[in-house]
Amino acid sequence: MSNIDFYQQLRDKFSAWSQTDEGKNYQFARYLLAAPDLFHLMCKLTLDKRVSVKHKAMLGGAVAYFISPIDLIPEAIVGPLGYVDDIGMAAYVLKTIINENPEPVIEHWAGDGDVLELVQKILDAADKMLGSGLWKKVKKYL
Repeated sequence: MSNIDFYQQLRDKFSAWSQTDEGKNYQFARYLLAAPDLFHLMCKLTLDKRVSVKHKAMLGGAVAYFISPIDLIPEAIVGPLGYVDDIGMAAYVLKTIINENPEPVIEHWAGDGDVLELVQKILDAADKMLGSGLWKKVKKYL
């Protein structure tokens, strides 16, 4: 039995998915491919002393949502596309932190590209990725 952590499981899952026809043709694939790095970033921020208790609570909720098999779009049923709501929630929480204190977010980002730009692009696309009704439900979760 392998002791691969959740982050590595996500990376493996999305790497494999990105090679499929569905992954290659999905309009928002570049955002889904950032899911493992967004998860990693949120975990790192929960340990950062510069992040407020209020934001750590939001991060905790978003991390739990990522891990939970029960959410608005269940990954067990739809596969990697089920993480669309998870990345939307992650971007929403991260944008809240960025608005008050962007330095920890920038410092802990281990993904490719500019995290501030990525978060904004995910938020800009959230209505299209999720539909406005579902996007409102995701934001209400927090």
